[in-house]
Amino acid sequence: MDYRQAGVDVEAGRAFVQQIRTMVERTFRPEVLSGLGGFSGFFELPSGYQQPVLVSGTDGVGTKLKLAQQGDRHNTVGIDLVAMCVNDVLTSGAEPLFFLDYLATGKLNGDQLTEVVAGITEGCQQAGCALLGGETAEMPGFYQPGEYDLAGFCVGVVEKSRILNGSQVQVGDIAIGLASQGVHSNGFSLVRKIIETSGQSLVDRPAILQGKTLGEELLTPTQIYVKPVLAALRSGLEIHGMAHITGGGLPENLPRCLGANQSIQVNAQSWTVPPIFEWLATQGQVDRLEMFNTFNMGIGFVVLVLPDQVDRTLEHFHAQQVSAWAIGEVVSGTGELLLK
Repeated sequence: MDYRQAGVDVEAGRAFVQQIRTMVERTFRPEVLSGLGGFSGFFELPSGYQQPVLVSGTDGVGTKLKLAQQGDRHNTVGIDLVAMCVNDVLTSGAEPLFFLDYLATGKLNGDQLTEVVAGITEGCQQAGCALLGGETAEMPGFYQPGEYDLAGFCVGVVEKSRILNGSQVQVGDIAIGLASQGVHSNGFSLVRKIIETSGQSLVDRPAILQGKTLGEELLTPTQIYVKPVLAALRSGLEIHGMAHITGGGLPENLPRCLGANQSIQVNAQSWTVPPIFEWLATQGQVDRLEMFNTFNMGIGFVVLVLPDQVDRTLEHFHAQQVSAWAIGEVVSGTGELLLK
């Protein structure tokens, strides 16, 4: 017997690495000191920092991958993978530097996984970070044919004196919500259950989605907020705190950026909720509180600023083609979100 008879094609793996090499190298920053294919990646710290602090984050895409595999559309979930990591790292004020991915599958399908990596490289370019390396694991018997799983890891850097950790947040700060591109990458176990019970499929076009299929809408990738937010910080805007709105929605994630003895009031009527959330709530008979506790409801990222900087902050994000609204205010409290 040999390894191929056991289900692992080493030659196909080597060919896959060559297939993605050019895409990966397009993401390289000047600080990258190694090429693709080594045992590890090398990255030199950028110059200009007095006390550089490394910031790390890791995540996956979750069961949204099931929809990608069901719909045979694989070019967006890689963007989701990068977004879930770099947006988390960004909340501390850090600039993402490099990214690594882990891709596991039952049998390596070069064309399918090249689409996945194309999404990862696109996400890295949107975030301005290098795809420094990764691992592709062929695991026959562990995944069904056509199935794969993704995980990622990001490292960023921030000046120690500029770390956002909740201590800068003040009562009276205003929450500026930045628009999501839809469901992003959270709550898909509930999404899939709703689709199943609704009797509809990914190719159906509910009228509320204005011509889009369910698959097109639900596989829209997670928004990457790195460049517009870093541009805001570098422009002199005084941002006191930031939150990435992921699993648990606004109620779980927004309080994570607050300081001691603080809460936040949010007016749910202050922004435009994308129609996909109305479809999910109606088809699944999901109540309002459960929707907010599961999904981002149209707000993918939040920054906290002084009241006198609200107009300037909104103007900045609108100029960056990111819809933004003043959605709430920091108040005295015990760390909860008060939804109106």
